Amino acid sequence: MSQALRLILGDQLSPRIAALRDVDRSSDTILLAEVNAEATYVRHHKKKIAFVFAAMRAFAARLETDGFRVRYVKLDDPQNSGSLRGEVERALREGDFDEIVITEPGEHRLAIDMAEWEAAFGVPLEIREDSRFICSHAAFRSWAQGRKQLRMEFFYREMRQATSLLMDEREPAGGRWNFDAENRKPAKPDLFMPRPPRFEPDNETEAVLTLVADRFSEHFGDLTPFWFGVTHDHAEIALQHFLSAALPRFGDYQDAMLTDEPFLYHSVISMYLNVGLLDARDICRRAEEEYRQGRAPLNAVEGFIRQILGWREYVRGIYWLRGPHYVESNALQAKRALPWFYWSAETDMACMKAALQQTKSEAYTHHIQRLMVTGNFALLAGIDPYQVHEWYLAVYADAYEWVEAPNTIGMSQFADDGLLASKPYAASGAYINRMSDHCKGCIYDVKAKQGARACPFNYLYWDFLVRNRAKLSNNPRVAPMYRTLDGMSDERRAEISQDATTFLETL
Repeated sequence: MSQALRLILGDQLSPRIAALRDVDRSSDTILLAEVNAEATYVRHHKKKIAFVFAAMRAFAARLETDGFRVRYVKLDDPQNSGSLRGEVERALREGDFDEIVITEPGEHRLAIDMAEWEAAFGVPLEIREDSRFICSHAAFRSWAQGRKQLRMEFFYREMRQATSLLMDEREPAGGRWNFDAENRKPAKPDLFMPRPPRFEPDNETEAVLTLVADRFSEHFGDLTPFWFGVTHDHAEIALQHFLSAALPRFGDYQDAMLTDEPFLYHSVISMYLNVGLLDARDICRRAEEEYRQGRAPLNAVEGFIRQILGWREYVRGIYWLRGPHYVESNALQAKRALPWFYWSAETDMACMKAALQQTKSEAYTHHIQRLMVTGNFALLAGIDPYQVHEWYLAVYADAYEWVEAPNTIGMSQFADDGLLASKPYAASGAYINRMSDHCKGCIYDVKAKQGARACPFNYLYWDFLVRNRAKLSNNPRVAPMYRTLDGMSDERRAEISQDATTFLETL
C-alpha cells in the first residue's frame, strides 16, 4: 500500500485543501510544522505568529478527531529543524513514504524552494493548484493575455458573470456593476458600531502565547490582549456576526476612519479567510443572500463582494502572473528609508499615529488606513517600495505575499508603473480630513498650506508631483493637478519645496 506524506502549511487550514483531496486515512500522514523560518523571514507581528500557530494546532486536533494520521511538529520540539524543507526531510527519514503531496504555497519564495524537493529527496512530489481560489491561474492568464491594461474593474465584471454573483440573468443587480460612489461617507462618533467577536484563548492557545512571548519578544506588536478566533467555529461566528450586525452599513462607511473606532463596520475576517478557516465562495454567496432577502442594501453587499471576488482574486492573479521580481519594482525610483516611526508609532501626525498604534496593538487596520494614510505617506515621502512591502508583510495578521505585494507595490506605491492602478493613490490632508476625525486633534493644521504647522500631507503632495513630473504628467488622471501646479507662482512652488525638504530631512 502506497503512503503519502501530505504537507499542510499554516495558511492552508481547510478540510477541502487540495493536498487532502484523496487522502487515505489508513496509510497517509498529514504533516504540519511550526518552524522558525516561516515566523522570521520577515519579523512578523507577535499576534500573527500566535494566531497562525494556534490555528494550526486547532486544525491538527480536528484532523486527528476525524481519524487522520497527523504528524505535528511544535516550535519547541527539540528535534525541530527550523524549516519546512527540514521537517519534510526529517519525516521522510523517519517514515516510509512513496510520495509527497502539497498544495502550492502562496509565495514565490516557497514555490521556488519546493520545486527542488523531488530532486533533493528522491521521492515523487505532487504540487496541486490551490482550489480555494475562485479564479484559476490558467483563467487569469487567459484574461490577461493581449490586454494593454490589467484593470481590476473589467476582471471583476467577468468574475461576476462567471459566478453569477449579484447577477439578474445577464445584467448586474441594480443595473450597475459598481456602487462605490455611494460608499464614501465619513462616519460620526455617535454611530452605533458593532465590535467583532472576541474569543477567550483556550489552554492550547495560552501555551502558544507563552511560546511566542518567549521566542519572539523582539518582534513588532502587542501580543496581548489576544482575542482572535483560531478554529473554524470561531471564524463562522465572526462571519455570521458581520453579515447580520455590520454588513448593512458596511458600504456607507467602508472608507471612513475614526480615532477610537478601529473596526467600524468592517468584517475583520480577512485573517480567517487567508488561513483557510473561511471559504471565499461561501462568503460571497452568503453576502449575496443578505441582499436577496432584503437584509442588507446592494451598495454594501456589492462593495463587500468586490473586495473578495474582485480585488482578492485579482491581486493573486497579478502576483503569479508577474513573477518573483515584481516586488523589486520601483518605477518612481523612490529611495528613502522607511522611517522608524512606522515601527514605534511615535509621530505627531494624528492620522499616522492612530493607524500605526492600531497596527501595533491589533495587527489590523482597514483598507483605507493602509492605502490612504500609511501607504499615502510612504508614496508622498518617496519611501523605498520594497521596504514598504516588507513592513506591510510583517505587521498585519492577514498579510501573505500573494495578496500584500500587489496591493503595496502596485496599488499603494505605484511602483509597477501603472500595471495595476490607473493613477497613484496620492492625496493631501484634505482627503484625510474629509474621511476621518484625526485632523481635529492634530498639532498640524490641515487647512494650512505652508510653514512648520502645516499638515505635512499638504506640501508633500505637491512635492511628490514635482519630483515625478517626467513620469506622471502625461497620465490623464493626474494631468489636471499639474495644470494647478503650473498655475502656482514661483514663490509658492519654492515654499512647497522648502517645507518638504525641511520635513523630509527630519525623517
